[in-house]
Amino acid sequence: MQREMRRWENIHLTDINRLPAHADFYRYSAFTEALKFNKEKSIGYTSLDGMWKFLFLEAPEFSPDNFEAEDFDVRDFDEIEIPSCWQLNGYGNMHYTDVLYPFPINPPFVPQENPTGIYFRDLLLEDIKEDEKIIIKFNGVDSAFDFYVNGDHVGYSKGSRMPSEFDIKDYVKNGQNRLTVRVYQFSDGTYLEDQDMWWLSGIFRSVELYRINQDTLEDATIETLPDKEYTNFTLKLTGQFLTSYVKELNVKLFLQEKEVDQFPVKVVNGEFQILREMVHPLLWNAEEPNLYQAVLEYDLADGEKEIVPLRFGVRSIEIVDNEIRVNGKRIFFNGVNRHDFNPVMGRTVTYEDMLQDVILMKRHNINAVRTAHYPNNDVFYDLCDQYGLYVIDEADLECHGFENTGNYNWISDNELWEKQYVDRAVRMVKRDRNHPSVIIWSLGNESGAGRNFTAMYQAIKAIDSTRLVHYEGDRQAAYSDMYTTMYTRLNALEEIGKDSEGKKPHILCEYGHAMGNGPGGLTEYQEVMRKYPRLQGGFLWEWYDHGIQKVDEDGNVYYLYGGDYGDFPTNGNFCIDGLVFPDRTPSPGLIEYQKVIEPIVTEVVDPNQLKIIIKNRYDFRNLEGIQLHLKVESFDQLIEEKTISVPSIHAQGERVMTLPLNLEEALKYDDVRIRLYYSEPEKTLYASEGHLITSESFLLEATKVNKTVVSNLEAAEAISVEEEPTQLVLKNDRFKTVFSKVHGVLLSHQLNGEEIIEKGPELTLWRAVIDNDMYKKDAWINKYFLKNAKEQLISFSYQMNEGFVDLEINKYLSSVNQAWGFNLSYQYRITQAGVLSLHLKGFKVIRGKEIPEFLPRIGITMHLNKEYSDVTWYGRGDSESYQDSKRSQSIGLYNKNVEEMHTDYVYPQENGSRCDTSFLALTKGSQSILVNFKEVRDFTIHDYETSALEEAKHRGNIQKSPYNVLTIDYQQSGLGSNSCGEEQLPQYKVKIEDFEIELEIRSIHKDTLVEESKFFKVR
Repeated sequence: MQREMRRWENIHLTDINRLPAHADFYRYSAFTEALKFNKEKSIGYTSLDGMWKFLFLEAPEFSPDNFEAEDFDVRDFDEIEIPSCWQLNGYGNMHYTDVLYPFPINPPFVPQENPTGIYFRDLLLEDIKEDEKIIIKFNGVDSAFDFYVNGDHVGYSKGSRMPSEFDIKDYVKNGQNRLTVRVYQFSDGTYLEDQDMWWLSGIFRSVELYRINQDTLEDATIETLPDKEYTNFTLKLTGQFLTSYVKELNVKLFLQEKEVDQFPVKVVNGEFQILREMVHPLLWNAEEPNLYQAVLEYDLADGEKEIVPLRFGVRSIEIVDNEIRVNGKRIFFNGVNRHDFNPVMGRTVTYEDMLQDVILMKRHNINAVRTAHYPNNDVFYDLCDQYGLYVIDEADLECHGFENTGNYNWISDNELWEKQYVDRAVRMVKRDRNHPSVIIWSLGNESGAGRNFTAMYQAIKAIDSTRLVHYEGDRQAAYSDMYTTMYTRLNALEEIGKDSEGKKPHILCEYGHAMGNGPGGLTEYQEVMRKYPRLQGGFLWEWYDHGIQKVDEDGNVYYLYGGDYGDFPTNGNFCIDGLVFPDRTPSPGLIEYQKVIEPIVTEVVDPNQLKIIIKNRYDFRNLEGIQLHLKVESFDQLIEEKTISVPSIHAQGERVMTLPLNLEEALKYDDVRIRLYYSEPEKTLYASEGHLITSESFLLEATKVNKTVVSNLEAAEAISVEEEPTQLVLKNDRFKTVFSKVHGVLLSHQLNGEEIIEKGPELTLWRAVIDNDMYKKDAWINKYFLKNAKEQLISFSYQMNEGFVDLEINKYLSSVNQAWGFNLSYQYRITQAGVLSLHLKGFKVIRGKEIPEFLPRIGITMHLNKEYSDVTWYGRGDSESYQDSKRSQSIGLYNKNVEEMHTDYVYPQENGSRCDTSFLALTKGSQSILVNFKEVRDFTIHDYETSALEEAKHRGNIQKSPYNVLTIDYQQSGLGSNSCGEEQLPQYKVKIEDFEIELEIRSIHKDTLVEESKFFKVR
């Protein structure tokens, strides 16, 4: 038996009395105000944001009798701020899922337990005029709502992330008026809004009131149509008034506040359309976002003049020869996916939030954004227009939970739902079609396939034929103008690139899942996408960590994720998957992405002749005038620096250059690196003069340091040996070193009476699991027991020599129930000066067939004196780096304290590695402990154990150790993107293989670090 649909379950109903969708614009009485685009100064505008009375209920049926009445007593009710999400104000339950609906799938019905919020506000209206309309605009309400004024039902709407407008003129009076809004958390619309995000409800975007003239402009649309050379464009201006009173309007075109054209337009029966040629206009693209203003002026019946300003960009978007082109030029997307999100307010975002997002994107070389997975706050598009970002504008549509039913197309291929699908597409297009930044419409995300997408495609093309349409779920590209995939593995992506004959262009709408520590492997993706013309870039998932901010009793900020509120089922910290942390601090992943997608590429032709190629990867911008700052450095010594201007290099062009530096002088120094910094010559909207676009560095090979061995001539006491049943003690007046003869491990190494090494080194195969290890960790932990790998002593021997002692400790490392492992040979040499060297050799032992495909790492770990907390290293820095995510970190001499070597991921995990390190030093005061490597190695140093990192589930919860933990890697596996994407590529996987680690540890004065690093004292 099928139950009767309640209003909030009625799929045949999109709205009641909602006004038609239209472009956002505002009316002004003066030109000076109009050109400022400040809506708060527009005619008849009032913000209704602020405190409203609020009643929270278990379900709509529990609503009090006559709650909508004008005189309903609300004095004792709570207050809630609009806009906001009620869960973040203490009402209802916080719940995060990625795919799952939080209720049984029984469309269009939703549970009786349907949390409901009723909002109340008294509105004072005075001098109501006969010839005016009074419009209430709800910019975003989740998920459906009924609207009442003075006890009368004004209307109903759904579609959470699109505006809903109602004319309340016939329901109001002079004086106080009661506005009542009843909001339902779940509706039939919820089946279309199963996006990967927190389930948040309420009036989460602004509410606005407009008192407008009954004869005013209702809608206006601007299109720009190119000639064959994309030199001259035709401006097409179309619109309509609410009535047929206005017969003519005057249009003025402005560019940078300067009038460039003026013309009259006839209005017939309230409608108008004009085609106007624009000769050699400045064009809009993401690199050169030139914006014009069309100012429409007309007279109303009451004698008042209205001025409506419209921003627009002169640009075209089309597919030519199977390429996506803007203004006739092929473009390449270096994009991100973005939600509206704030860590305190949830889905409610401020202008400052959105501005900061756009500025950060531009500063990090990002040129495109996909509004995942719904239309964003309208202001965001204004910012993309002004600052220059290509936008894929996505409809508020995702039905991901149906995938788990076995019938993914359940409602997408059901004609009863067609109206709901089309409504969401049309409202999006009508709101946003004047934005030049919007170049592609998206039909939604992860909703299967079916007839309703065809209907959406056709509806969009009927009202806007100037843009492209995208939908990733269309595997045949039947109702998508491009072929789109997500998380396509690299080999498969290359096959798509090769399969180009007569095929639609391809973009990766999602790739490089930026969850926790990662993503890795972005360079390889960029190389493949740049290699094949069919591949036109992609969009990283995603921009933002969706952590909910909390502050502990000590004032420390941390962030919650799924499951922290007792929500079940949940996808846990899968919402912590962004390139920026919740406080909008760039993560190491964003820094790496900035480098990978750099618009200026430097390739070294001949380093010893300072010959390079500069490649311009901008699609429109010439590099002429960009400042190139050059530095010549030897370790921490600056040899030469100068700044030059980059010569003319047109978009997608390249040029060979010989750097104007004193090569003869540079060759006198050791390990000379040439550093190139490309920066903006002038202030831009998003950055100050001198903003760094990208950088590169390379080594003068002729100056490379080949570390040598020098004889240790320091006079010192002879080494004495104390051998006990369980320990071996070596010492003199300089040092004391203790080994366990039972476990075959160094227990302590003291220099000048101070303990330096408190334990170690010992082999480890483990790292604290990163999010991108999520599909491997179970086997690593519960099948191969890698966390439990331990060394077993085979033999322990030593030999006294003149001036030094040699020890050889042979071991076998394996884990629980494993037949594979490593034979280990620890070869120590300790000199009478207290210099300790280690040569560790590992030999793989493989018996049987059950072995891990790859290991987290092969490295050694040791405990060090915590007072030596100042870290200097010569390697990649200064941020963390991993072998598949290190391009942004150039080799140099860097310094931090141990605490600063930690990357504070929202969900604590492996972090802080520094790659390709030649040496490191730990310093206390003037004294340093040099750790010198025979070959470059990666290292990590923290003031906590790996186990403490794994036990902590939030920031600030890591139990600190009384020592520092240094890990030196033969190799550590890369990061990959396998929380939702490509796993580590083969070259970044640590195999079970033979290995060697060779290093030397000695005490030095910190001022001699660089010179001391160039040699070893032990052969």
